[in-house]
Amino acid sequence: MTDHSIGKSHKRIDARDKVTGAANYSGDLAMPGMLYLKTLFAERVHARVKDIRTEKALAAPGVAAVYTAKDIPVNEYGLQIPDQPVLCGPGASKPHTDIVRFVGDQVAVVVAESEVQADAALKLIEVDYEDLPPLTDPITAMQPGAPILHPDRGDSNICVHYKIRKGNIEDGFANADVIVEGEYHTPVQEHAYLQPEAGLAYIDEEGRIAIVSAGQWTHADRKTIAHAMGMEEEQIRVIYPAIGGAFGGREDLSIQIVLVLAAWNLKRPVKTIWSRRESIIGHGKRHAVILRAKWGATKDGKIVAVENEIIGDGGAYMYTSNKVLGNSAITSTGPYFIPNVKTDVYGVYTNNLPGAAFRGFGAPQALFMAESQINKLAEKLGMDPVEMRLKNALRDGDTLGVGTPAPGPVSVVQCIEAARDKFEWKKERKTKSGKKKSAATLVRGRGFAAGFKNVGFSFGYQENCWAKVEIHGNGRIERIILHQAGAEVGQGLHTVIVQMASQVLGVPENMIEVRSSDSATQGNPGSASASRLTFMAGNSVKGAAELALAKWNAEERPAIAEFQYLAPRTTPMDKETGYSTPNFQYAYVAQAAEVEVDTETGHVRVIRITSADDVGKAINPELVVGQIEGAIVQAFGYAMMEEYKTKDGKVLTDQLSTYLIPTIWDIPEKVESVLVEVPDPNGPWGARGVGELPYLPVAPVIAAAIHDATGVWINEFPFTPERVLRALGKIN
Repeated sequence: MTDHSIGKSHKRIDARDKVTGAANYSGDLAMPGMLYLKTLFAERVHARVKDIRTEKALAAPGVAAVYTAKDIPVNEYGLQIPDQPVLCGPGASKPHTDIVRFVGDQVAVVVAESEVQADAALKLIEVDYEDLPPLTDPITAMQPGAPILHPDRGDSNICVHYKIRKGNIEDGFANADVIVEGEYHTPVQEHAYLQPEAGLAYIDEEGRIAIVSAGQWTHADRKTIAHAMGMEEEQIRVIYPAIGGAFGGREDLSIQIVLVLAAWNLKRPVKTIWSRRESIIGHGKRHAVILRAKWGATKDGKIVAVENEIIGDGGAYMYTSNKVLGNSAITSTGPYFIPNVKTDVYGVYTNNLPGAAFRGFGAPQALFMAESQINKLAEKLGMDPVEMRLKNALRDGDTLGVGTPAPGPVSVVQCIEAARDKFEWKKERKTKSGKKKSAATLVRGRGFAAGFKNVGFSFGYQENCWAKVEIHGNGRIERIILHQAGAEVGQGLHTVIVQMASQVLGVPENMIEVRSSDSATQGNPGSASASRLTFMAGNSVKGAAELALAKWNAEERPAIAEFQYLAPRTTPMDKETGYSTPNFQYAYVAQAAEVEVDTETGHVRVIRITSADDVGKAINPELVVGQIEGAIVQAFGYAMMEEYKTKDGKVLTDQLSTYLIPTIWDIPEKVESVLVEVPDPNGPWGARGVGELPYLPVAPVIAAAIHDATGVWINEFPFTPERVLRALGKIN
């Protein structure tokens, strides 16, 4: 069949509603008889809740209920392990839930007839705290003798430890002609999605408790809520309305359990909306990471030995630290074949905000180290950094750090060459701009970096995804209903699955109605994360559409088919060596950048970034370009200007007036997207995932360009004027 939909840049099916304001987000929802919920945050870094007195709040005008820890049936939750109390305080059946471990821990909620009344009553709750010593440095926290933040989880604050042992590291370094060592620090990043946490819970027509709020995996949300409520999963219904961004920050729950608790007990709809400050202190952040590296290469440019140590600040609770740091372990050698590897990766509990999923999921931190190391090796050897990468790039059959071959086809070489050629890397260039100021203060430089990341879940999890297709009509197809619960978080999922169904069924896109994200009526889609939904949902929709079409052709009316796609199996990492087949596929990226540095002020202007991304097959090319440009802008903020500041665990940048994200005046002046298409044999029409890919090399490619311009390496970012001037030796 000729492609009539795949590979075409069809308009987003949700565009009109979002542009006109017709789309309903969580904060837009309302129901008759609705109550309002407000949350009391601990605002303490580390403390024991000795007593909570709610009598005054309960007696306040309009108050329907006040809930504390003793009211939670099972006072624990967590996406990976249930190590976080829903509400911190005395009276819960589980021990240690009276301990506050970060400023955003929740202590109580008030439910009232109006938001104003709920807010007023919240101020009447009296809490007695016993402050405990804060533990905010992960290096200190992992030492023997440090106070244990989760005594029920062992005698150490180290909650994650991965090892990779490949080849013989001593022989590898003995054969190296040059060795480069470095220590790198990557910062916390706030997700800064436009829509703060909000939701509405109510009893539905079948007596289930329904929660309508933004998330990334309906069925995982349902399971976690049901556990905390002590209920069967079928009693909980999770529905996603329009979602105003996620980027990993909605994988972990925030307002859902307390909303369900209140609506279930009061038998009335209950709504809440967090303020921006509550959002910033209340949800997890990108992990801050310390990375120490020792890399060796021969004089002809072959990397022969890599020794890495990575320490991630897990914050107060696990969230997804085990998975994020597992991904850091995989990507810490970059997309290169290296025969001898020794890597240790640690996740450490502290009293900081929890480290959470964020676009790139551990790879941006690891690749900042890896790409900086290969650039420094190239410089020490007098080699072009592109040639150095091509000499070491993974190829089909090459083994990763974990000892098994990267699933083919491996396309990092094609990405490096595409970025090199589009950027015109070898073209003669000027090193001074000479604009507005003397050439002595404005200098230009170029940098290069590459990266890779898994598509889909990994480490032994059996990846799966569900879809259902209904074909209605008499003699001819008149209407298609496509059921798929994958979260549309702004990435364009609904548009591409309509294109896929259209392609299989041979009907126009406007004939297809999407019904999405309702755990009561749909099977498990998996998460909107790991760059997986185009791949996974695409395969499930393709399978369901093909089965439904076969029924239609057999004259079954209506023709209805469900399909659950199962991805190729993966295996967990060996605890001592890391040996494994951790992922069923990877996607690859390479980037080149040009910057201008004002050596008088320290200001860095990113002139252009060229990004070559292997997407396998661009189902909707304009959406792919949008993903590339959006990822680069978000990563630019991470690399250049976003500073999440805390003092002794207390958040100083708790508003968007103090935590600055890029505006149109800040971002790179030019972004060039190169779509490399090396089909994945398991992907729908060959597609790989692209959501996270362009984010990965941005920080190291800018660092390399700054070095090319100034001669200094900066091993910590964001690359603010102050940090640049300090590196140049112009300030202390």
